[in-house]
This record gives sequence, structure tokens and C-alpha cells, in this order.
Amino acid sequence: MMKGSLKIAICIIAAVLLSLGCTNKKNGQADMALPAEPNYGDSTQWYMSDRQSGVDVFYIISTETGDYVLDGVTYHHADTYNDSLRGPLYSEMLGVDTLLSGQLNFYSPYYRQCSLQSFANKDSISVRFPIALGDVRRSFDYYLKHQNNGRPFILAGFSQGAIIMLELMKEMDDDVFSRMVAAYAIGTSISQETVDSCSHIVAAQGAGDTGVTICYNSVKDASCSLWDKSAIAINPVNWKTDATSAILITEPSPLLPVAEQKKDTMNVHLDVSSGLVFVEGYTATDYVLPLIGREGNYHSREIWLYRQQLRENMALRAANFLKSRAH
Repeated sequence: MMKGSLKIAICIIAAVLLSLGCTNKKNGQADMALPAEPNYGDSTQWYMSDRQSGVDVFYIISTETGDYVLDGVTYHHADTYNDSLRGPLYSEMLGVDTLLSGQLNFYSPYYRQCSLQSFANKDSISVRFPIALGDVRRSFDYYLKHQNNGRPFILAGFSQGAIIMLELMKEMDDDVFSRMVAAYAIGTSISQETVDSCSHIVAAQGAGDTGVTICYNSVKDASCSLWDKSAIAINPVNWKTDATSAILITEPSPLLPVAEQKKDTMNVHLDVSSGLVFVEGYTATDYVLPLIGREGNYHSREIWLYRQQLRENMALRAANFLKSRAH
């Protein structure tokens, strides 16, 4: 899941760029080469695990695509029908499902995500991002109408996927929101303006509350951060929103077989002033992101390090939600 060298902290750049507006064809969208639009009535455009659970996970993947050339034409969006280009997307879907979903059903749409290079400047992302958002918006509508069958669901997204997820929440009606167990915005920041503008984005206060949004970003210290302060933040080890420290013991790298690694013992605490999660005692050296990565920023490990905690937390919030509906 974490092997793609193209996985970057795109959320940092995109969070700023999205505010610029998105769909002006005069700025280049009309002339942009695009792969075929996904048809979400086609099962090949989904990764699905139906475990006959009463709760679903709807997961939006992060950036796994770079610019590529087909027949002399350069494309800036994933081709969801090209088997070789779909491979990295599938790998993340399978990896996250395996690590996190447990007994929950898992749905993840293939979508024409923006390429890594799209985030190089504000003009390119402002033109290209609406394609990715539009695909996921359509996939979520299809999921609600044809796959969900009225079940409670967990929303989750990582990096580019987290940014898109927050946009879906802004558009969500109250009826759909009433079935949302929780939303996991992993590897992005959430501005106070976003919180103030969307009543459906409510900060989680602990391990078991429901209808809430979970957000965190892991760094060695504040100097390693690549984004502004997040108005919503929580410690993904002890699920506290204060500075209480927690001990995390786990293998540091997804790039090596677990059996070949020594476990790190890490001290993890939330820096309340910045909304960053500070991690001490992390030893891996293979985490630095391409292009904008820096030593001490652990964006590429946001799911791997906390995989057990996330899995257990999703199960807890799902159980609590079901209990609340039974009363």
C-alpha cells in the first residue's frame, strides 16, 4: 500500500489551491486530454468487500498516479480502465481494506485522480481537481443509491482522498449525514473556515463518539510541518484531544516484511497549539516523500503506524452507532 513513490502530501498544497475555484474551461480544461469517465454501474470501477456487516467503509484513495503518455498524448489523470495504470490504485485499496476494515464492508471507487505533477502550481490543480472530485461525487451518489441499502457508513480518505472527502461532507444532506458513523480525514488539515461553513464537520472528542470527524498529521516537530494549523486534531493512539502522551509500539516500515523488523517504541502526543501529532522514537529512514517531503514529516506513514488503532477505533465507533440506533 505504501510502496508507491508517488504518494505525497498533496493535501498541503491542495488545501490552499481548492479555494481558488476549479471549473473554468477557459483556463485549459476544455483542451485537457482526459481518460474515459468511470461508469460506476460497472463493477470493475470498484474495489468491494461485502462481509455482510451492518456498517460500511467508503474509502477514497490517495495519489497513486503520475503524468503519463499514451499515443503521444500526455494525461494528468488516472485511467481507471487501463490495467497497468490501475495497479497502484488497487494496491492501496487492498492494503487499506486489509489493514483497517476488519469485519466491516469496504467500498472504494476508482476515480480519475489528479497526478502528482498536477500539484506543482495553482493553475494546473485548479483546472484538474474538479475531474477527480466529480468522479468521486458520482461514485458516492451511486454507492448511496445502489450499494449502501440504508446502512450506516464510515467515510475515510487519505491525502488527495481526504480533501475530496471533506468536499463530499460539505454537500451531504442531513438524511445521509444521519447515517454517517464517522469521517476519517487522514493526512490533511481542516481550516476553521471549513469547520464554520459545514455543520456536518464536527471534531471528535474521544475514542467512541459518532457523527464526528477525525483528523491528524504526524511529525517529529513543528518545523517539519508542511501545512497550516488544523482546527480539528486528535491523537490516534489514545484518542485524546489534549497533550496526554501515549506509547505506540509497532514496526516502523511498510516497505519491509514485518518479521524482519524490530518494533519501535514511540511516544506520541498532540501539540494542541499547532494541531500536529508529535512522534518521538521513530527509526525508519524510508518515509520521506518525493518532491515536497522533508525529514521528520511522517505523512507516508499515517495509516501504517496507527493501523491497529484505526481498525479498533472504526469497529468501536461502528458498534456505538449501532447501539444508539437500537434504543
